[in-house]
Amino acid sequence: MRESFLSELTEGECLALPFLFEFWAIPHQLPPEDDWRAWVIMGGRGAGKTRAGAEWVRACVEGALPLSPGRCRRVALVGETLDQVREVMVFGESGILACSPPDRRPDWHAGRRCLVWPNGAEAMVFSAHDPEGLRGPQFDAAWVDELAKWKKARETWDMLQFALRLGERPQVCVTTTPRNVGVLKELLELESTVVTHAKTEANRANLAASFLREVRARYGNTRLARQELDGVLVTDVDGTLWTQAVLERARGAELPERFVVAVDPPAGEGRAADACGIVVAGAVCEGPPQAWRAWVLEDASVQGVSPTAWAEAVAAAYGRWQADRVVAEVNQGGAMVETVLRQVAPQVPLRKVHATRGKAARAEPVAALYEQGRVAHCGALDTLEEQMGLMTVSGFAGQGSPDRVDALVWALTELIVTPMQGWRRPALRVL
Repeated sequence: MRESFLSELTEGECLALPFLFEFWAIPHQLPPEDDWRAWVIMGGRGAGKTRAGAEWVRACVEGALPLSPGRCRRVALVGETLDQVREVMVFGESGILACSPPDRRPDWHAGRRCLVWPNGAEAMVFSAHDPEGLRGPQFDAAWVDELAKWKKARETWDMLQFALRLGERPQVCVTTTPRNVGVLKELLELESTVVTHAKTEANRANLAASFLREVRARYGNTRLARQELDGVLVTDVDGTLWTQAVLERARGAELPERFVVAVDPPAGEGRAADACGIVVAGAVCEGPPQAWRAWVLEDASVQGVSPTAWAEAVAAAYGRWQADRVVAEVNQGGAMVETVLRQVAPQVPLRKVHATRGKAARAEPVAALYEQGRVAHCGALDTLEEQMGLMTVSGFAGQGSPDRVDALVWALTELIVTPMQGWRRPALRVL
């Protein structure tokens, strides 16, 4: 039937056919017909998410004729960085320019970071590294790419929601490989959100067969494969010390009486180095140990900075919370860690700690505090919680080092675990 249809097309219709996305689209790439505010396309790598997002933008801004107005006139294009928006969403092989027919192709205005269509519609480019950039502009549509990997996902997403205020029904299309982060999970739970899923293989016609064979052979049924190839939101790792149910219960707003800043310094420096884990926590230790409570207040971790810069971040967190002391692991760097901190903040009380057991063994007593409901999380700690979900009894199931979790463990060990080990029940008075 398709062959018969193609044979009857005129030359002009054949030229237009590549740009009729409804004809070529895979089902998960077409927007649902329901009344929705957010459409989330969760798919594996190469599943066609970018093409779906670009075509949705086209459908929003284009009219029946090149100069006819479309449903939307002001669109926000938001990615992790400006470079990624430009190179993937705008100029990429599946980006907006590549998908647009010549008579409807928008012009790129580099100075304004803006696409302008022949009918006057505009799409402005924004980086998730700068949430405040979305304060002020207003839109009737937005395309958000890889929301689950943004470092400032919650702040940027919130600012975008305030900006989506034009037209009768402002909408946002989110194209992302799923990751276990709070902002995505909350979005998926909203009644106004619709979701489509696709495995990488759904787009096999446009992917190298050797690629599919290799990644399936190498990653099989691992958590990484379910996330990166199947497009499945994986919540708990087998054997995790912190399940999502435990983390969801760990919400609180009270403030403790004693504060510490814990730091897990990186082994190297520069962009390739692990992050410097910096976590602020506090506790109230009154009465017997079972009544002691702790609060995780801030994840101030930094990455890709010099030793002086991470020491300044530690000192800033110490001052911000008026903490009682800094706890620093000194396995990596030894005396250098103290020297760097003293150069930046010579008067800060410092306790140096040495790791004598593996990460999982050190983390287990802290995880037990969470199981007992004795630790609360205050504020947005998405990246820290993502690492916590990957810490298992066998070690860290993620990539790199669990730097933020290490800092968390040192903080709560200092506040609760170590004092508990030295606690003695008061002697009873004999009358």
